[in-house]
Amino acid sequence: MSGNDMASHNELGKLGEELAAQYLLRNGYKILRRNFYFDKAEIDIIAQKEESTVVIVEVKTRNSDFFGDPQSFVTPAKIKLLVKAANEYIVSNQLDVEVRFDIIAILKNKKQERLEHFENAFYHF
Repeated sequence: MSGNDMASHNELGKLGEELAAQYLLRNGYKILRRNFYFDKAEIDIIAQKEESTVVIVEVKTRNSDFFGDPQSFVTPAKIKLLVKAANEYIVSNQLDVEVRFDIIAILKNKKQERLEHFENAFYHF
């Protein structure tokens, strides 16, 4: 990747996160945190709809059609990191909640914009 590609890739990612956040807000979620870092993990969005559940949202933005199995978007190693970061967030905020992991997949290019929300995208047991 040239430096330039990297920049536009990051911009697409930021745009995707913005679209995902707006989508969540429209659908009755509160955004608790964006870009929560812990160890080597980054959680894109931490949101909440029901009192009893905190939702960890991984945003995947692409500019070409890639909709397939949401599980294939996130590697097992990445899942481990997300779980660790989620636990850290819960513990440090002394929350007594269930944690759900969602993926929001966004396709965004000149021709189209599509968003798919996969609830409970993976289980971490």
